[in-house]
Amino acid sequence: MSNQIIYIIMGGSVGILVLIIFAYYILSKKMQKSEYQQIRKLQQGTQEKSFSTEVLYQKLYITYSRIPFLKRYILKLRRRLEIINIDDEYNTRKDSAKILTRALAIVIPTAVITIMITLSNYLLMVTLLLFELFMIDTLIDGSIDKKDTNLLKEQLDFFSEIRHAYHEYNMVEEAIYQVSQDDEMDISRQGEKIYEILISDDPEMELEKYYDIAPNVFLKEFAGISYLTKEFGDRKVNGASLYLKNINNITKEMQLEILKRDKLNYVFQSLSFISIAPILLLEPLKSWSVSNFSFTESWYNGKPGMIVQILILILTFISYVLVRRIKDNGSTGINTKNTENPWQAKLYKKKLIKKIVDLFIPKDGTKEYRKVQQLLKDAASHLKMEWLYINRITLAVATCIISIIVFIYLHQLAIDYVYTEPTTTYDIIR
Repeated sequence: MSNQIIYIIMGGSVGILVLIIFAYYILSKKMQKSEYQQIRKLQQGTQEKSFSTEVLYQKLYITYSRIPFLKRYILKLRRRLEIINIDDEYNTRKDSAKILTRALAIVIPTAVITIMITLSNYLLMVTLLLFELFMIDTLIDGSIDKKDTNLLKEQLDFFSEIRHAYHEYNMVEEAIYQVSQDDEMDISRQGEKIYEILISDDPEMELEKYYDIAPNVFLKEFAGISYLTKEFGDRKVNGASLYLKNINNITKEMQLEILKRDKLNYVFQSLSFISIAPILLLEPLKSWSVSNFSFTESWYNGKPGMIVQILILILTFISYVLVRRIKDNGSTGINTKNTENPWQAKLYKKKLIKKIVDLFIPKDGTKEYRKVQQLLKDAASHLKMEWLYINRITLAVATCIISIIVFIYLHQLAIDYVYTEPTTTYDIIR
């Protein structure tokens, strides 16, 4: 390459650099004179740091929604939290991702430890992993119950402020509006919703809609008496406001409910996890027994030992379910399942399955049909007659298949014991 070409390249590079500097100078001048500088000032103090948990939970929510297994849990959380975080999509997503992340942070290490401990016993491993799925439900329900109880405690302060505001303004809607301006409390969103109901064109219809989505019965009562007081006015009973007297009665009921929940939480504290402790001790107890008493090895590895282990697993599962049912305080008694088009309805639409199910359903108008229908009404169940019998048939088929698999496994275990186990020695203690 000649020197002349090198000089041309160097000169061109210097010229381009000068043009870039000149263009940058002109653009910076224009930006200072335009609205760009004003936008920069408005953005100061509102930008997040390089790492933000708020943004992280929003991204995790989207990630969980795309994973088939976790999608079920995130939607279940969403349906229950969006009732508390009414009309607040941001907080609903954040709380859902936060609760599920905490649950996974406990369950995933537990699952790894379970696999390591029960590596030689596949039946116990699968059973424990299934129990850990129930643990996720327990952790999720506990987190939502805690959030709902905090909402109840906030309602105590909320109603106290309502009493002071009502004395000041003597107007129900104005008192609710003023107290609901505190954005830091979850109850403020409920207060804003009740205020919107009271000032709407058709408050009675909006109130009926709110009854379906209210987090607890106390807010339903408060919304009802607020509507009646706004529509028909307040009355004096023994010189006291009837509206404020009703609020005091609701407050007393809430205090009793909070006391009941605190007592339940204290009595059943960690009892759900304690109820599944027996199955966690099966493998360590087996290892200890086999290492110290040689004759127990043939019992554990044979059919009787396996049957006893299966019975312990079943009893532990029943105890776990019963503890959860007793501990349930009804704080979030909202049915989060799809009651419009559940899997039973989709299954019943298939002609072959419909014919099979109809064979088991009692005829309309018979005594058996009326009896089952009355039981469904008494239980306040959302199930239809067809869905109930699909559940029964599915449970019967699943039980039959599982029983056959267990019997085949036990039979194969007995055969392997005959062929592979050595002759029993007379040594009782090794």
